[in-house]
Amino acid sequence: SQDHLKACKMRKKILRKQVRAQHTLMRHEGIECVSHATQSLVVANGGLGNGMSRHQLLRIVEGYGLVETLLMPPNKPYSFVKYETTEEAKKAFDALNGKEVALEDFGQNIVLYINFVEKVFWKTAVPTNLPPGLTVVEKIISPEEERRMLEIIDWIKDEDTQNAQKTLKHRRVKHFGYEFCYDSNNVEKEKPLPGVLFLKLGLPEICNLFLENCLKQGYIRHKPDQLTVNQYEPGQGIPPHIDTHSAFEDEIISLSLGAQIVMDFKHPDGRTVAIMLPRRSLLVMTGESRYLWTHGITPRKYDVIQASELGQKVGTITADVGDLTLNRRETRTSFTFRKVRRSPCNCIYPSVCDSQKGQQRQGQPSFPLSEMEASKLEQEYVHKVYEEIAAHFSSTRHSPWPQIVEFLRSLPKGAIVADVGCGNGKYLGINKDLYMIGCDRSKNLVDICGEKEFQAFVCDALSVPIRSGSCDACISIAVIHHFSTAERRLATIRELARLLRPGGTALIYVWAMEQEYKNQKSKYLKEKNDSKGKEEEINADTAQGLLSDQMPDDSSQDSARSDQLLNDSKDKGCDAKSVADSRLPVHTNRTSFHSQDLLVPWHLKSDTKKKGESAGTLSFPAGSNESQELSPVFHRYYHVFCEGELEAACRSLDCVRVQKNYYDQGNWCVVLEKL
Repeated sequence: SQDHLKACKMRKKILRKQVRAQHTLMRHEGIECVSHATQSLVVANGGLGNGMSRHQLLRIVEGYGLVETLLMPPNKPYSFVKYETTEEAKKAFDALNGKEVALEDFGQNIVLYINFVEKVFWKTAVPTNLPPGLTVVEKIISPEEERRMLEIIDWIKDEDTQNAQKTLKHRRVKHFGYEFCYDSNNVEKEKPLPGVLFLKLGLPEICNLFLENCLKQGYIRHKPDQLTVNQYEPGQGIPPHIDTHSAFEDEIISLSLGAQIVMDFKHPDGRTVAIMLPRRSLLVMTGESRYLWTHGITPRKYDVIQASELGQKVGTITADVGDLTLNRRETRTSFTFRKVRRSPCNCIYPSVCDSQKGQQRQGQPSFPLSEMEASKLEQEYVHKVYEEIAAHFSSTRHSPWPQIVEFLRSLPKGAIVADVGCGNGKYLGINKDLYMIGCDRSKNLVDICGEKEFQAFVCDALSVPIRSGSCDACISIAVIHHFSTAERRLATIRELARLLRPGGTALIYVWAMEQEYKNQKSKYLKEKNDSKGKEEEINADTAQGLLSDQMPDDSSQDSARSDQLLNDSKDKGCDAKSVADSRLPVHTNRTSFHSQDLLVPWHLKSDTKKKGESAGTLSFPAGSNESQELSPVFHRYYHVFCEGELEAACRSLDCVRVQKNYYDQGNWCVVLEKL
């Protein structure tokens, strides 16, 4: 019969859709569907990515039994339901597979397709921190104050004035004080809008009272002289951007009125943080969050938010699949207050600073093209720097790395070991059964070793005054990446081999170009400043010392020529770029490398600054204009190694063989043996 044929066609269609859903799940999550009944179901087309809210799906699935768990991955077209019993899951399977349901608020129907799965394991969501320097203040104004502020903006009136509404693709906008030009991403500082007085901004007293309160509470330190009012309809947003450094001072505050919104922040290394901005809340961006992270609003009609505190949660949205739902956007108006900058920006993020990019290119050293230039570069941007920062550097070097400790403890009792590039002597006392001697190019670091009663002397790693073949082992931890040509780096490895007796071993660590390896970010990329006050300490902890074993800082937006020893390392897929201008780029902390040869900043703490120190030729302008006393910023040369590059250099020497090579927290490592 006709009805029978229709039913057969529908069953075949449902089966096809089920199979397609199984393949999608396997491809996305590696989860295999099963043919027998279990307690757990996957609901295809019933995900946050389809517009299904947690509330609606829970109401649907609870009709067939007691739901123990409901997992809704963000932006995915499926969800997982676990019932108390297999019988309840079977009942839901029979009732919901192929069932058409209407999505609430979307005005469209979808068909659910159900499959059984075994236990679903999901990684526990780790709460993310706010970007450093960012604050969200909830309920900064009252509902009555919100109403009055919304009423003062007339989007229809005064269309012919300079201060009139500008209709952009992504929202409606009005400027007060100074107009922001979107074509140049800057303000016309010499052309204030007519009739606007400092601070008053041409607005009623309610805005002035709000700003006075922000000053009193310490949310801002400067009186703003520019205001941008934006109105966003549901589905509208703004592209990711950083407010132009040269246009505005450090503090930028934004008041959310009319509705809540999720704003997305992104670090240059790819880290993203979704932040809930509740209605009547104040967003304060200073320091790193203002200068380094992009912020934007994704154009969409719904936001993925925490379900447990719907509409009330301040801060980051944690990707907890057991606590996510959808929230329909409403019309939102933002009041963003800024202070126009009157002098060039002098922040500590030069790679993204429009004020400093021109200065950098003039002051930065070039890639060395001769032995003499290489020696001079290392003298100015390695040796002199570490003499100046030795005390501060040493205060950040106290935690030995486990695999280096393991190497030293594996050596036989009584072995003679040279630590070439010992820094503050962190590894000299690890194994009391060894005879260890250290050397370093920095006299001040060697003096610190002496204070600890370690045996150490001053020398260059290219020429170590120890008799050939006299050492059972050597270590070179974070040293070779400070040499600026392939020939000089190879010479340091050859010098290590010279010190070893036949059968002796050497452990070498160098900083890696690949700060993300096998889908895992290094500790260097994962760590970030917990507060503005700790910024210098953390920079130091991650900034590689002359002869230390911690990770340095990383890369830059620009790229410089990268010299690789052998084509073998190029074949490994190193992504370093090259440019016509061979000046060395300045690295921005906590970002992935784009150049193998670069300058890494060290922000010297004032209380550890060496007496009589002069940073003149060693540093570029850095710090923020708001700081009354800027700490000196020194720049150290680094060559970061691509995968296989260190190993290839070692294998090019006939006198050694590579026993082992591995990756350790952002470093390439080799154990070699003297033949």
